[in-house]
Amino acid sequence: MNYEKYMKICIQLAKQAEGEVSPNPLVGCVILDKDGNQISTGFHKKYGENHAERDALLKLKNGEENEGTLIVNLEPCSHYGKTPPCADLIIERGIKKVVIGMRDVNPIVAGNGIKKLKDAGIEVIEDVLSDECKKLNEIFIKNMTKNLPFIAIKTATTLDGKIATSSGSSKWITSEKSRKEVKNIRKRYDAILTTSSTILADNPTMEHKKKIILDRKLKTNLESKIYKSGEIYLFNESLDMFEGGINFIKTPSNQEKLDLEFVIKKAWQLGIKSILIEAGGHLNGEAIKCADKIYHFIAPKITCDNSSLSCFDSKKINSISESKNFVFSSIEMFEPDILLTYYPC
Repeated sequence: MNYEKYMKICIQLAKQAEGEVSPNPLVGCVILDKDGNQISTGFHKKYGENHAERDALLKLKNGEENEGTLIVNLEPCSHYGKTPPCADLIIERGIKKVVIGMRDVNPIVAGNGIKKLKDAGIEVIEDVLSDECKKLNEIFIKNMTKNLPFIAIKTATTLDGKIATSSGSSKWITSEKSRKEVKNIRKRYDAILTTSSTILADNPTMEHKKKIILDRKLKTNLESKIYKSGEIYLFNESLDMFEGGINFIKTPSNQEKLDLEFVIKKAWQLGIKSILIEAGGHLNGEAIKCADKIYHFIAPKITCDNSSLSCFDSKKINSISESKNFVFSSIEMFEPDILLTYYPC
């Protein structure tokens, strides 16, 4: 049986709920009858709603799934949460075999779902396309193993790595297709993070459900576009209060710049599981040390301007050996631009 084929379907199903299930993982499910025919699919559509296995099983009637196979990208849960345990329903419905992409890293589950299935006499096959399944739920894995938000950086540059000219002109470096993809990327993250410098330079809207703004000296106009929608968390040195729909969060004031580590830990305390940073070169350069992933759009343009602003600019180094090293994950075309996605080594 080509389980990899069905696991790929599970992954594609799961991706349909990007941005909707946090803090839960993305999960898709395929069910085959005893003869190996696909008879049902499901996915976890929204936080608090049915998990993928339950979604797929409840679509079936008259024991169609009896002695069949259930394929799922993440180990079925074994505990009561917002919904009953999926492992219990799988056993109850007479499934003979369960194929799993990866074990759950949630300590509450972590092998308990598999044990429950095996104890009930169900054959369990593990680690089918495990790397792809882990990549799908990289945010969930970081949350569960590190108790910190997943941090991604999005930047858009010319071929020579510039985000704006020396005069600050940056609209538009990349194409409409690229900017549309940025909106898709944003949906995957609980919050976006930017700085007062970006707001003062561009007055962006950055439509999103949660926005983290770093404005140490409260320089921005609270009538700026970015403040018009979403939950706002404004980190500064002066105020600790809620007013006008804005959460003012006071940070340590005995430093030359905002403490990014403090911001990230505070975001975690606020229930924010993932952050997409969209800012200038200085913050990007600082954020490299805590970034889990980089989305780097590159337009086929060269500024030929030594004073143009760079996308990563936080410190000087003397040796190339001091460079930060990364691993390319994918290269995609959004004509005429490309999107490089890469991870720290």
